[in-house]
Amino acid sequence: MAYPERLLTDDETIVVQFRPHWRMLLIPILWIIAGIVAVWLVYRVPPDNGTIDLITSGVVLVALIPAAIIPLVAWWFTGYILTSERLITRDGILSRSGIEIPLENVNNVMFSQTLLERILKSGDLLIESAGESGQSRFSDIPNPEEFQSLLYKTRELRTGGTSGKTPATPIGSHDIDSMDRLERLTQLHRDGVISDEEFADKRQQFLDEL
Repeated sequence: MAYPERLLTDDETIVVQFRPHWRMLLIPILWIIAGIVAVWLVYRVPPDNGTIDLITSGVVLVALIPAAIIPLVAWWFTGYILTSERLITRDGILSRSGIEIPLENVNNVMFSQTLLERILKSGDLLIESAGESGQSRFSDIPNPEEFQSLLYKTRELRTGGTSGKTPATPIGSHDIDSMDRLERLTQLHRDGVISDEEFADKRQQFLDEL
């Protein structure tokens, strides 16, 4: 679910946004397949009894709601968003919740992966930040190492190389030009001058150049 651009500040742009890793869908999908097979067997295997078959099918379908449907919907409504100003998490189906961390408050970013997660290119990020949030965990995200690097680069552009109590370093003309290009690109996309596909391609080219 895309982050609403109306919630961005005037000069803020979305660098990247994504949902949890696709592997989180495997178990719910397996449950759905098992449910379909179970319902099929109910109607194919004798004895045939319409009432019992209907009740059994209903029980299977009800069991699929917590086992598969709710996890799928929760995955769809969970989002991680990195903008030029902050790091955002949003989740929830009926009631929504989220965390917003200003990039200048990010002190440290650590990622962890098991062997299976390395193979599937997923993992967890632990964000240490100043303020009340303290630590925030991004669980089961795709390519955590690449996102960690992108987060650091975006923070450097935002703070001009400042981290913690280190004296600020002026932002170079190349960095300013890069941010201006990203902002102009986003504005063209908002105005409908370029399509979603063109915007995604050009934004990825910009991120590769950082």
